[in-house]
Amino acid sequence: MTIFDAILQGIIQGLTEFLPVSSSGHLSLVQHFTGQGGEVGGSFSIMLHFGTLVAVMIAFWPTIRDLILEAFRMIGDLFRGKLRFKTDNPRRRMIWMLLLALVPLFAVLPLKDFYSSLAEDDSIIAEGICFLLTSVLLLLSDRVVKGKKGPRTMKARDAVAVGVAQAIAPLPGVSRSGSTICTGLVMGLGREFAVAFSFILGIPAVLGANILEFKDVLEGTAQTAPLPVLLVGMAVSLVVGLLAIWMVRVLVNNDRFRYFGYYTLVLGIATLGIGIFEQARGVTIFQMIHG
Repeated sequence: MTIFDAILQGIIQGLTEFLPVSSSGHLSLVQHFTGQGGEVGGSFSIMLHFGTLVAVMIAFWPTIRDLILEAFRMIGDLFRGKLRFKTDNPRRRMIWMLLLALVPLFAVLPLKDFYSSLAEDDSIIAEGICFLLTSVLLLLSDRVVKGKKGPRTMKARDAVAVGVAQAIAPLPGVSRSGSTICTGLVMGLGREFAVAFSFILGIPAVLGANILEFKDVLEGTAQTAPLPVLLVGMAVSLVVGLLAIWMVRVLVNNDRFRYFGYYTLVLGIATLGIGIFEQARGVTIFQMIHG
């Protein structure tokens, strides 16, 4: 894997991690059509998430800072026996909602290898189906009435619904940001709050995935790209990710998600068609060109 590959995939990661079109699906397609699939490609894809993780921290730092400070206050209340689930404190309620939304992730932890296998195999049929699922979610959310729920009025069922959307998002072709933001909008969350809740909710998930990947790298059970290539890829994904976050905020506030619904619909149909063609021929497009 070269520096050019790192820049290309860093741009794709930075854009598609936040734009509702699925970063894992796009990276899977790039790796499939360039012959870089498999364990090295999958490992590099996860490492690129570090750049976008930092982008989220920068873009939402005021809110994240307040949540961190409130979390320490909650710990203090726990030791004093004053911690309660019911509260009017918006930051504390948001922490409770975030914790509830993380619960579904634990239910799908046993599926980690299954998710990875779909992105790293030689077929893109699963990616095509998942792109179509993303399209349905985007087009559906664009038709709902604008909600007004925020930290004070969000319900537990809203948090669980967003959490379930995040739990299926590791499927290649399902957009994590798209599925969680759209689910939040369907549940009646306000536009700005749905975006903030989605991106902040993604921090523990992305961080956990990277910790697991580092564990495999340290144990020598996973391969990765050379360090300079990784650093370039992460830096590019950070810068492009900040731009993409700004774009998402503008698009959500102006009800423009349907355009991405049309895009993922066309992409899903094309990907599914190519995948079926490759299966029928028993050879990939890359192998046809370089065979």
